[in-house]
Amino acid sequence: MIRLENIGVRFGSFEALKNINIHVKEGEFFTFLGPSGCGKTTTLRTITGFIQPSSGTVSVRGTDITNMPVEKRNIGMVFQSYALFPTMTVFENIAFGLKVQKMNKEDIRQKVLTMAEKVDLNEEQLKKKVSELSGGQQQRVAIARALVTSPEIICLDEPLSNLDAKLRIQLRNELKDLQRKFGITTVYVTHDQEEALTLSNRIAVFNKGVIEQIGRPDEIYNHSATEFVCNFIGDINRLEENFLKASGAGLCAGVDLQKHCYIRLERMHVNGEVGGDAFQIEATVKNMEYYGLYIKYTLEAGGQQLKVIEKNSGKPLYDAGEKVTVSFRQEDIMQYEG
Repeated sequence: MIRLENIGVRFGSFEALKNINIHVKEGEFFTFLGPSGCGKTTTLRTITGFIQPSSGTVSVRGTDITNMPVEKRNIGMVFQSYALFPTMTVFENIAFGLKVQKMNKEDIRQKVLTMAEKVDLNEEQLKKKVSELSGGQQQRVAIARALVTSPEIICLDEPLSNLDAKLRIQLRNELKDLQRKFGITTVYVTHDQEEALTLSNRIAVFNKGVIEQIGRPDEIYNHSATEFVCNFIGDINRLEENFLKASGAGLCAGVDLQKHCYIRLERMHVNGEVGGDAFQIEATVKNMEYYGLYIKYTLEAGGQQLKVIEKNSGKPLYDAGEKVTVSFRQEDIMQYEG
């Protein structure tokens, strides 16, 4: 549905985006993920028309919109700050785009009431000034305002970053439910890996103005295409050469000691059942953290520290100072050129 082809963006001598190619499918929840300053918001603003690319094209359903004015693109936008009008009522904020379209008053009223119900805002809240609402309610107003004009696409730029952790998780779930309910093509920007993994159909991981990988959340996590993606997504252990040799992994034909080797925390097992193809190494527990659903161990093995996450299965816990055996498999090691 949305296609970015060979997009480049320059601000003076600074090259903000280099050869960006993305295809967002109809009805997809597509996330741009990466650290601050990596180009994800610049890409979003190129789609919406707030930034003009120096090279490449933006098209929607085969129509080139690269030079189309913002107001003619039929794209809803939710900003990090929400960009609501604080002196207006909630009703007036949601109705703003419809008034710009010169819709008649009764149609505006019906559309606003219908949309407010869909995002769980009641008639009492519609009469309030935006400044009287909580952060979560303001976010719903911003989404309602973006959706009420029936756009083909909605773009959201870090819409949860100003909220506290508990509310962020609650609204994350609501946002996904809303997107499913409307079936609207959604482009979402975040620096939060967990947010990206839980919300997205697919993710583009940005780094310094380029895309390192595009894929489903499980592909990005389990089969990281580059060392940057591997380190940016979730927690991970870097396996040193001495450790690989001590565990026997260094003797395996599938493990290249000249490469940088990594393994996810949950892919290593403490005193677990070991198959014939697993590597094993003795380790000393340095620390144990109990989280209920899982236990996180910090271990020392083969001359380095490791972190291991074990699902809480009710088996005995191991305290600092205890000796344990750690096992892992070759296929769970991710390897990258040094």
